[in-house]
Amino acid sequence: MKDRMLAGQEYRADDPDLVTDSRRAAALTARFNAELDPERRSELMTELLGSVGANSTIRSEFRCDYGYNVHVGANVFVNWGAVFLDVGRITVGDFVQIGPNVQLLTATHPLDAGRRREGWEGSEPLTVSDDVWLGGGVIVLPGVTIGARTVVGAGAVVTTDLPADVVAVGNPARVVRQLG
Repeated sequence: MKDRMLAGQEYRADDPDLVTDSRRAAALTARFNAELDPERRSELMTELLGSVGANSTIRSEFRCDYGYNVHVGANVFVNWGAVFLDVGRITVGDFVQIGPNVQLLTATHPLDAGRRREGWEGSEPLTVSDDVWLGGGVIVLPGVTIGARTVVGAGAVVTTDLPADVVAVGNPARVVRQLG
């Protein structure tokens, strides 16, 4: 099931390997969130995430499913309360600013109730390009790519791709302005 999940196919999260991976991530995030020493926090972040660039900061309370599907660039700042549901790959570029209580969600579920009852789920990758700013409380849905230098206003729900160099706000997020 882990291979299916990593390939973006439907899978069952109750698979023993995935349960073990999820428990590992829960233990590491608990340690990370409780740690006050910046050097040790950096070590734990490197152990938890698939990759993390230099000079990146993630504040507590941070939550993720597995961690290894999260790839964070350099000089990234993630504020309090971030939730990264990383059953699919989450890519965060360089110099990204992420406000408090932002959710990056890759998990999907079948529309068919019978398949959901059987425990099947899926994912779509999510990308936040370089120099993006996500305001507080932004929710980015599965499969979305946010273009470079784009600003997403607080509380927006991003349901479709956003181009580079725009300001987007609302639910669903819509472009309201071109930048520079």
